[in-house]
Amino acid sequence: MVKIGNVELAGRVTLAPMAGVTDFAFRRLCREQGAALTTSEMVSARALVYRDEKTKALLYRPEDERPFAAQIFGHEPEVMAEGAALALELSGADILDINMGCPVGKIVKGGDGSALMRDPELAGRIVEAVVRAVDRPVTVKFRKGWDGGSVNAVDFARVLEQAGAAALAVHGRTRVQMYAGKADWDVIREVKAAVSIPVAANGDVFSGADAAHILRYTGCELVMIGRGCLGDPWLFARADAAVEGRPEPPLPPLAERMDAAVRQIRALAEVSGERAACLEARHHLPWYLHGVPYAAGYRAQLVHVETLDDIDRIVKDVKRDLR
Repeated sequence: MVKIGNVELAGRVTLAPMAGVTDFAFRRLCREQGAALTTSEMVSARALVYRDEKTKALLYRPEDERPFAAQIFGHEPEVMAEGAALALELSGADILDINMGCPVGKIVKGGDGSALMRDPELAGRIVEAVVRAVDRPVTVKFRKGWDGGSVNAVDFARVLEQAGAAALAVHGRTRVQMYAGKADWDVIREVKAAVSIPVAANGDVFSGADAAHILRYTGCELVMIGRGCLGDPWLFARADAAVEGRPEPPLPPLAERMDAAVRQIRALAEVSGERAACLEARHHLPWYLHGVPYAAGYRAQLVHVETLDDIDRIVKDVKRDLR
């Protein structure tokens, strides 16, 4: 049993927060397959303080989603503290997570995300301010470093632990790498050896075997799956089995996978409306056809859906024509 502060997790495989991906409907599918902890898309602490309605919507959590973490980003300690309290109030989350790893240009240019890896002292002050402001465990997700010449994940982790972080998640790439190249599991192992709080290993986990291997190799308590589960929430079931030494369950038939995809989008439509759900479907649903032979034409159709009826029609054709 892994504990983050006073929050107990039932497993060792968790879902990474991903902007534009980890809405409540996708998180539900991942949780059904064994994800032990789910996290919101990242939300701006400043936008929360300004009471932005669209930002509030990103924190929607069904009552039965536990344990759950709300993730915020920003670089001003006072604003982050206020935003953290609001994020927990709005979501009822069990954990407050701080993003110090996002490499996207518009985030970094504002001094947020992985830009904070260039200022460990400020990062520590942010964690201290947030820990003082909330009554739930505070965790931080960050990267190997800014670039190959400033790999500082180990020292950065020590600063965050000293500031009061209850757990850490480390992505084994620098900001400059973005998502290219190979994730460095050695630096994750070094971080784990340097701190006494739980650490989640993140980067290049695309199979059950990867999940089991990264845990053995790094000594981390948790593995965090990101891009590997796009269109494949069943990866959590395979990863759980591999980590526990059980035979991995097979991937369900395509028809069953597409039914789950439709269920995801219809659940989103019930909360956000048909238009918003279809816009999300345009990038979610093609992922479910990744690697499926002869599916290119259907993926091209899915990126233009306007209505739920469009989705039903295309999925019906997929189930008829593809396996």
